[in-house]
Amino acid sequence: MSGFGRESTTDEVLAGHDLSGLTVFVTGGNSGLGQETGRAMAARGAHVVLMGRDAAKLAEAAGAIRAGQPDAQIETITGDLGALASLAACGAEARARFAKIDLLINNAGVMACPFEHTADGFERQFGTNHLGHFALTAHLWPLIVAGSAKRIVNLSSRAHHMADVDLDDPNFERRDYDPWVSYGQAKTANVLFSVELERRYGPSGIHAYAVHPGGIETNLGRHLTEEMRTALMARVTKSDSGFAWKTIPQGAATSCWAATAPELADAGGVYCEDCHVAAVDNQSSGGGVRAYALDPARAARLWQISEELTGISYPV
Repeated sequence: MSGFGRESTTDEVLAGHDLSGLTVFVTGGNSGLGQETGRAMAARGAHVVLMGRDAAKLAEAAGAIRAGQPDAQIETITGDLGALASLAACGAEARARFAKIDLLINNAGVMACPFEHTADGFERQFGTNHLGHFALTAHLWPLIVAGSAKRIVNLSSRAHHMADVDLDDPNFERRDYDPWVSYGQAKTANVLFSVELERRYGPSGIHAYAVHPGGIETNLGRHLTEEMRTALMARVTKSDSGFAWKTIPQGAATSCWAATAPELADAGGVYCEDCHVAAVDNQSSGGGVRAYALDPARAARLWQISEELTGISYPV
């Protein structure tokens, strides 16, 4: 066990870590968990790059961090995870501006939104939460290889319990759309992405981790109706009688832990929650990781599908 748990905060898990000289790239860095992850890592000396769609919101987030840490090394970069062309441009700009990326935190996401398509015709949640990060990570790959820490953290969720990835119809072209099934499969895809990243690149020192941050009230829930909120809380409290919302520093703690914990060195391809590696559990709805989310064959197939859909290939 790590010595940390559900109530641990970002500052607590990073205490004693000197991140000076490391570059940390955080998607969804303009608010919530992404902004807090950037703040906490900057406080330990890291050079932090916040990525998001809105330059003004990014500037506001960076300003808020600098207000508390005048010497914080914070930069921003724009990119839209729902548009492949935007991600290609973001990657090109990042490669021109930065020498390396030591820690990549794929934090951004959308949840339970109405049926929509991305700019490239993908179902919004699968396209943004998984395919967008799949493409962005590829565009940033030379910088990751140049880094020293070489860790990739993909934010998943306990919502992966809701659905496996439909590898035959990930974009809901031949089945009825359900916003929670869509979100569940996207969060499972985040775990499978981590599993295949680890299989392919772990032997060369690049490691990937999937993270469940916990239940936090952020703008991720902006698409939820009151009826959906009520049903979600009923489901959560039924499965976890002791459920309580985490604060944002508590919610971002597991990302910071997975990115820096010495005990995770050379041990990627895992799913983490409450600052520990979760056990496989196919029954409980209160914790653990489903076996299908760690299945290497499904991870390899999802990778192939993702390459076909995005037209992007990673180095062999």
